[in-house]
Amino acid sequence: MKTKTIKINPADNVAVAILPLAQGENVAIDGQDITINEDIPAGHKFALRDLAAGEDVIKYGFPIGHTLCDRKQGDWINEQNIKTNLSGVLRYTYNPMCADIDIPDRQLTFKGYRRKNGDVGIRNEIWVIPTVGCVNGTVKDLAEALSKETGGKGVDAIVAFPHNYGCSQLGTDHENTKKILRDMVLHPNAGGVLVVGLGCENNQPDIFQEFIGDYDEDRVKFLVTQKTSDEHEEGMKLLRKIYKLASQDTRVDIPLSELRVGLKCGGSDGFSGITANPLLGMFSDFLVAQGGTTVLTEVPEMFGAETILMNRCRTESLFQDTVKLINDFKEYFLSHGEPVGENPSPGNKAGGISTLEDKALGCTQKCGKSQVEGVLPYGERLQVKGLNLLSAPGNDLVASTALASAGCHLILFTTGRGTPFGTFVPTMKISTNTTLFKNKPHWIDFNAGVIVEDEPTDEVLNRFISYIIQVVSGEYVNNEKNCYREIAIFKNGVTL
Repeated sequence: MKTKTIKINPADNVAVAILPLAQGENVAIDGQDITINEDIPAGHKFALRDLAAGEDVIKYGFPIGHTLCDRKQGDWINEQNIKTNLSGVLRYTYNPMCADIDIPDRQLTFKGYRRKNGDVGIRNEIWVIPTVGCVNGTVKDLAEALSKETGGKGVDAIVAFPHNYGCSQLGTDHENTKKILRDMVLHPNAGGVLVVGLGCENNQPDIFQEFIGDYDEDRVKFLVTQKTSDEHEEGMKLLRKIYKLASQDTRVDIPLSELRVGLKCGGSDGFSGITANPLLGMFSDFLVAQGGTTVLTEVPEMFGAETILMNRCRTESLFQDTVKLINDFKEYFLSHGEPVGENPSPGNKAGGISTLEDKALGCTQKCGKSQVEGVLPYGERLQVKGLNLLSAPGNDLVASTALASAGCHLILFTTGRGTPFGTFVPTMKISTNTTLFKNKPHWIDFNAGVIVEDEPTDEVLNRFISYIIQVVSGEYVNNEKNCYREIAIFKNGVTL
């Protein structure tokens, strides 16, 4: 371990404990000796100088809130003595900034599946998708029966994706369900899809089929259970046809420029903005430099860092789209009588994150320094390469589903607390600290905690790039090994 503390930005008036600090312990920062006034857990902040009540607390070079009372040099700074500066909808001014990123194109490739329409998948799976929750049992039975019959040979997985929606929904909620299910049907990680409907739901199978648009009719089949005497037998007939084709698919060399990656964090801690999130940022810049695509979402977790993203928009039109992205979500909060700055969960706070700005300034590091090339509404699919912003909440499963639905092949998910879940594409967990990596090897796929230990950041990044290429070429991550595969659809309105 090189140091017990870190001051992230020269402008900061707090530092972070890398290891637990004991009351009375002395630490040297910027040439001054600081006495720690109380026990401070790893990942948490302490004052580098005396702070008056109401004074801004600076971390990452930006305010993360203000003090509620006077704090002395060496005092613990946490959610008990700091409060957010966030308020409601704001007006913003476009001040474009472009970072100088000089990353060579390494002409890397991975082994993927080239689909009939030219798109690329990193998995070759068979999915059984219900149009409505009423047939959840049916889709589970069909997926299990095909798995048992074939042993899953020749494909990467056979999975059913039950959900609660598709009926008793109105307006935007109904459209959201249709969009997410459409995006799944068209996702290139599926070598074949069986869509199973009931027949009397709001999400009418015939209308949904038209809503999907162009698709490979050999690989995507539809079953309406009310229109057949034995839905299981008919479903198996269709699945056998899909399986026969999908099981013959083979991997070929694909340029890394065709990879699309979602960026997500959850169960964050005080190390998230120091280790794992910056690692994702470096990877994001690397992939964009190779001609690839990354997507950042969790709009509420941009609050407090949104101007950084706005000023990285390539055009003023994209800036205006990002302003709308932020303010629409703030208005969503306010319309439900909720404040816009109360996001950090108990786990976040226990890990050292005190305010939403604290989380946001760490969270947005996942997208590096590249310019923003696209801004997507919820449920829409990627149209441009490079860094994109996507409208979705911070909820782990809803946001991850939205990233996959946008067309991401893989989700990179940083965590300081740990989580086992996965969405319908591989969901790679990157730990912010080594303790979590050691305690949960069946959850965590890659450890970024070594960044504050003894491994140079460049070496960690190169290992990370190599590992990602292995995964997109077929190596399973833990959520796939554990068969943890779920979807969640954003809901805002009434249920009939």
